[in-house]
Amino acid sequence: MEMVLAELQRIRTSGARAVETCAVGGHELLAVPQLALDVPGEQPAMNGGDSDTELLLLRRVDERFVPFATLPAPGGEDAEFFTIGDDSFLAVASIRSGSGPYRYATESTIFVWRDEGFVPFQRIETFAAKQFKHWSIGDRHFLGLAQGVRLPGLEADNRPSVVFEWDGTRFAELQRVESEWAYNWHAFRVEEDWFVAHAEHLGPSVLYRWDGERLQPHQELIARAGRAFATFRRGDAHHLVVAGLLDPPRVMEWRDGRFETIQELAGLGARELAVVEHDARLLLIRVNFILGTPAAPQPSLRSQVYEWHVGGFRLVADFPTTGGTDVTVVDHAGDGLQFVVSNSLSEDLRFASETVLYSLSPANGHA
Repeated sequence: MEMVLAELQRIRTSGARAVETCAVGGHELLAVPQLALDVPGEQPAMNGGDSDTELLLLRRVDERFVPFATLPAPGGEDAEFFTIGDDSFLAVASIRSGSGPYRYATESTIFVWRDEGFVPFQRIETFAAKQFKHWSIGDRHFLGLAQGVRLPGLEADNRPSVVFEWDGTRFAELQRVESEWAYNWHAFRVEEDWFVAHAEHLGPSVLYRWDGERLQPHQELIARAGRAFATFRRGDAHHLVVAGLLDPPRVMEWRDGRFETIQELAGLGARELAVVEHDARLLLIRVNFILGTPAAPQPSLRSQVYEWHVGGFRLVADFPTTGGTDVTVVDHAGDGLQFVVSNSLSEDLRFASETVLYSLSPANGHA
């Protein structure tokens, strides 16, 4: 069934790299880390700009998001909200600081909610940090850091991804995961086993199996330019969607201890995915980043919404993105589904762009 997309709000952001919902302190907040600000007179470039930026916190009021606070987060690349016991945390990955030359060896901050606001809790030394991702197995809490970039002259400074574990007072390093230019994590369960997918740009993105103490390599998922994953279950079948920048996203199904491809979704440039169950439908939202190269990018693309039917996904809607980076669902009550998409660039490669709140509903107005 075709669906109708409508814009509900445009939010001014600069180099927005992620959107994350935070239900905390009686507030419904939206966190938007920002990579860079435009520098007057500087030639447009997607890897330029001033990275001494702030993370935006917006509060939901009725059907709109309004400014609430800001947090110091240079070169903001990702924000991850999670709770452990009575504490609520917001981990922010900072890819770099400065305005050229850039410093990729910087600190990324984990904030904790105290007295109506987030305050610094723990600072972690990172190198080109791309994402924090929290997951729990039993009563153990983990925080994965995807990081690294291989650039001329910086090879000796590069660092692999790291898995941290909560020790009751802080996040302590548990395991390093081989990588040079990592982007993402995704943890999920298949029957009694736990798996964590790790996205790598330069080499294979790997699915790891948790053996009770460490992550062990289980299966290669994509050969290069890995970006994001999503999982869902239909009946007895477990599915994994794998997205990369340079190859079409693949829908995979668990068969005999491994994931096998059952469908390819047309087009390149995918950066982020979200699966949501809504009104008896299973939907996949795909956000596309760029085509071309960082030196000559094409940021104005169409991103997609698919619906699952027996055996695969069908396209039901699409929407414009300009350097799209992330998506988060903010409401799926009633007939309408609301989600927010971050855009990191404008059509003319400026960082000043807009993050958009959408409503998605059936074309005929009812299920």
